[in-house]
Amino acid sequence: MRAGEICSLEWRHVNERHVHFPKTKNGYARDVPLSAEARRIIEQLRPLNGEEDTVFCVATASLDALFRKAKARALIEGLHFHNTRREALTRLSKVFDVMELARISGHRDLRVLQNVYYAPSVKDLADKLD
Repeated sequence: MRAGEICSLEWRHVNERHVHFPKTKNGYARDVPLSAEARRIIEQLRPLNGEEDTVFCVATASLDALFRKAKARALIEGLHFHNTRREALTRLSKVFDVMELARISGHRDLRVLQNVYYAPSVKDLADKLD
């Protein structure tokens, strides 16, 4: 998910196995499946009193500042929050085909996924034949 999507995620859009974004950066709605671990973590954040609207209760600017602080403490340079999305999509491309990946990521242009994220080696493709 993008930083803005994470920060704006509302409890009413958290479903049993996915989260729903009624409007994303590209102007379209999208559902994002959640792993069992992601569901476990999100449920730990659920407020007991039900008063919070957003899941993570953090503004995009605050997320950016917190990410920069964590990066500095870890002595990491040249890393940006959007790199986490790219890393996730690269890893997911080993599990899902390009059409499924597009559904998860919200990419409207499959060429971006094929050229950037979904790049199996010839060895990987040959292994699938056996």
